Amino acid sequence: MRDVISKDLILGIDIGNTVVKAVLFDLEGRQIARHGVDGTSLKPAPGMVERPVAELWANAQAAIAGCLDKAQVDAARIAAIGLAGHGNGLYLLDKAGQPLLGIQSLDTRAAALAAALDQRAGAALHAICLQRPWPSQTPVLLAWLKAHQPKIYAQAGTLCFAKDIITWQLTGQRVSEVSDMSGAGLLRLPEARYDADLLELYGLADALPLLPPLAQPTDVVGHVTAEAAAATGLSLGTPVVAGYFDVVASALGSGAIGSGAASIVLGSWSVNQVFAETPARDPNVFMVTAFGPGRFANMDNSATSAANLEWYVRTLLERGGHHDDPFGQVNDLVGRAAIAPDDPMFHPFLYGGRNGAHQRGGFYGLAGWHDEGHMLRALYEGVGFEHRRHVDVLIAAGASISKVALSGGGTRSSHWPQMMADILGLPIRLGSAEETGALGGAIAAAVGVGLCADEEAAVARMTRPRADLLPDPQRKALYDRRFAVWQRMTAAMEPFWADLAKLGQP
Repeated sequence: MRDVISKDLILGIDIGNTVVKAVLFDLEGRQIARHGVDGTSLKPAPGMVERPVAELWANAQAAIAGCLDKAQVDAARIAAIGLAGHGNGLYLLDKAGQPLLGIQSLDTRAAALAAALDQRAGAALHAICLQRPWPSQTPVLLAWLKAHQPKIYAQAGTLCFAKDIITWQLTGQRVSEVSDMSGAGLLRLPEARYDADLLELYGLADALPLLPPLAQPTDVVGHVTAEAAAATGLSLGTPVVAGYFDVVASALGSGAIGSGAASIVLGSWSVNQVFAETPARDPNVFMVTAFGPGRFANMDNSATSAANLEWYVRTLLERGGHHDDPFGQVNDLVGRAAIAPDDPMFHPFLYGGRNGAHQRGGFYGLAGWHDEGHMLRALYEGVGFEHRRHVDVLIAAGASISKVALSGGGTRSSHWPQMMADILGLPIRLGSAEETGALGGAIAAAVGVGLCADEEAAVARMTRPRADLLPDPQRKALYDRRFAVWQRMTAAMEPFWADLAKLGQP
C-alpha cells in the first residue's frame, strides 16, 4: 500500500523590487529553507526604473528550485503556495500572455502627469478609491504609457502586479486580488470592486478589459501546472493562493493582526499602516488597501526607507566592487561613530518624497571631524524621521497607536530598530521571522487551503515575537529636538527643490 505523504509544509514566495525569495515554512511558521535571487534594474532614462518581466519568472524558478534543494524535502509535502509582492509600478502581459513591460514602484517618469491629474481630478479620484494620483501609481503609469508609448499600450492584454506574474507562470491563470488592486487606486472602496467611473477619471476608460479577474488574498486561484512543476521541482497540482500586497503580508508575518494593529516596514519603501475595520477617508492619508471584507490597512507611505541605504552601499561603499558583508560593515561604522546633538542630518528622498517627486536626498551639517559612520547614522535617522512624519499623519487622521510591529530588511541591523523606537517614542516588537513578506504569503496559503480558519488563527499559530524594544527617554528627547530641526530644514529646502526641478525640465 502506498504511503500517504503528509502535507506539512507551506511555500511563501516574495517578489520585491530587487530580489525574488522562496521560503519554505512548516505549519507553525518556522523557516525550513530560503533561497533568494537578485534581479536586474534598468534605468533607461532619468526617473525611469524598469525590470525585464521575463526575468521575474526565471528568478522565481531559480529561487524555488534553490529553496527545495536546500531543504532536501519531497515537494509533495507542500500543502500550498502563497505569494507576496511589491505593489504599484506597472507590469503588463501582451494579448498572447507574453511579457510586455515591467516598471518598478521607484519610477518617477509620470511625475508631471500625476501632478496634472491630481489638480484636475484628485479630489474626485480620492472620493472613489481613497487615494490621490502619484508618480509610480499603477493607473498613472498606465495613463503615461497611453500618452507617450501608444504602440506598447495597444499591445497590452493584461495588467498584473509583480506577484501575479509568478501566479500566471505557476498556474496559467491571469488573476489578481484586492489588496494589490486597491493599493494601486484601481478599486472603489470600501466595496473593493472595479469601477468604470474611476478608470474614466484616470483617462483610462478603455482599460477595463486589461484588468484580470479579482480574487480575495486567501483564495486558491490555480494549481501548479506540469510545465511549472518541471521548471521548479514543485509537485503537479499544488494549490496556489493569491496572496497579498507585500506591505500587508509583512504586517501579518510580523504578528500584526486585528483592528488597531500598527505595522511599519523598514524596507525599500517607508510603509506605515494601521489595520482597521473601516477605511480612512482623510485626504492626508496616502493610501487605503482592502485585504478582505471588513479588513483595511490605512497607510502613509513613500519610497524613502531602506532603498536609501541600498543606494549608499551599492554606489559608495562597494564602489563597483565586491564586499563580503557590506551591510555588516555599515552597522559596525554606525556603532563606532560618536554621537553629538549637532551631528549631520539626511533627507531620504533619493527617489522623491511623499510630498512630491521633486524632493531630493542630501546630507547636511557635515564638518571635517565627521566620518562615514556619522553619515550612515544620519541616513538611518533621516529614514526614521520620515517614518515618524508618516506616523504623525495617521495619528492626526484618528489612528490610536500604542505599539508597532516592525519588519523589513532594516530590522536585520543591530542599531536601526532601537533607533526607530527612540525616534517614534513607541514600543516596537520584532517578529522572529526574518522573511515576514514570504511568511505573510504562507499565512494566506494556510487560510486558503483550510489549515487555519482565518488570518487571526494563522497569525497566532505561525508568528512569534523575537524582541520587544522600549524607547530610551534620553535618546527620545534628543531625537525630538533634532526632528523639529529636520522638519524646518525640509520646509526650507522646498524652494530649492522646486527650482532644481525646473532646471531639469526641457
